[in-house]
Amino acid sequence: MNTFLLPDLGEGLTEAEIVRWLVKVGDVVAVDTPIAEVETAKSIVELPCPYAGVIEELHGEAGTTVPVGKPLITVGDPDGAAYRAEERAGSGNVLVGYGTSESSGAGRRRRPRVSERNMAPAAEKVPENRVPLVVSPLVRRLARDAEVDLRALTGSGPDGLIVRRDVELEIARRLQTEPQPALPQPAVVQSAESRTGLPELRRTPMSGFRKAVIATLSRSRAEIPEATTWVDVDATALIDLRESLRSATDPGPGLLALMARFVVAGLLKYPELNGYVDTEREELVQYDGVNLGLAAQTDRGLMVPAVAGAHALTTRGLDAEIRRLTASARDGRLTQQELTCGTFTLNNYGSFGVDGSAAIINHPQVAILGVGRIIDRPWVVDGELAIRKLTQLSLVFDHRVCDGGTAAAFLRFVADAFENPASAFADL
Repeated sequence: MNTFLLPDLGEGLTEAEIVRWLVKVGDVVAVDTPIAEVETAKSIVELPCPYAGVIEELHGEAGTTVPVGKPLITVGDPDGAAYRAEERAGSGNVLVGYGTSESSGAGRRRRPRVSERNMAPAAEKVPENRVPLVVSPLVRRLARDAEVDLRALTGSGPDGLIVRRDVELEIARRLQTEPQPALPQPAVVQSAESRTGLPELRRTPMSGFRKAVIATLSRSRAEIPEATTWVDVDATALIDLRESLRSATDPGPGLLALMARFVVAGLLKYPELNGYVDTEREELVQYDGVNLGLAAQTDRGLMVPAVAGAHALTTRGLDAEIRRLTASARDGRLTQQELTCGTFTLNNYGSFGVDGSAAIINHPQVAILGVGRIIDRPWVVDGELAIRKLTQLSLVFDHRVCDGGTAAAFLRFVADAFENPASAFADL
């Protein structure tokens, strides 16, 4: 009998929340069989089992938070030597997303003996303990929240892949066939909270991701003496440039990629804003290169994946990487490196329909640039009133790394590039 402990997840992570079990008690598993989907402060991942045998105990229900080093599952050994040989083939040192290592011995790895009732060719049926062909964690979460059994669905994607539409159609079918709920009964009177005199509506446990966000933002507010500066910008020429790059066969780089190109250029010109404060050594550190963080709203909350080596990418390269990271963020497939390597953050909060924001710096970075929505507004051009595409840029910076003059110069550089993008590109 073997007990699999939650492994060290790296990056200082100390716990994970069990999102869903991929096995149940009594299931037969082989080495590296995915057993659980867990959510860390960084991403959602599947954990592979380092042992072969029969699942005898699951240590925790879905939604339980398990500390690193605590029991996750217990695997029994009904066939003795066969399973022990399989265990020796795996390292037992499981890293998230990598599984166990291959055996270094001369012998070949042996698979566990499984009775005929548990055996089935892949083309005929899917084992009862595994969900068939689901790639996206977003689809899994949608199904879990709606209590949809994925094993009962027929995927409409390639090779039977279950996609989001399959789950949504099942939810819609239920709504059409299920009887209407009875009229709500009067709520039970709850005891009032002492300070406000109001009853509590609900309590929601914090996820590991939310705990990490709170820790980062709290540390930022506690440690960084921040200041904010902003400017209104005529982005009409930037919008025109974006449209001119489109063609019938090529959509061209997106607007965010164009903005990112100018932000990276500004950071190379004013590197004080692209670094961190080493408080132990009392030194201001500047990076030789830019990993541009991009705030992305997801079902799990706000994430800030970074385009590594953004300074070395073309505008088209930036566009491709931004799209990839955004898709990965929404699917819960960002790596820890992508979530932690940023040196500066660009926040397009205009996508939420707001004009401005005094954002919180993403510690240990020292600055964050926000872009508001771009809308038609009256603007004076060459002494005449005109309707132009206006936006607002706001820069929040750590006053320890520079004075207001440097921050204003960087902000003005980016604003000028927005207003005269063709001229800015000529100088890049």
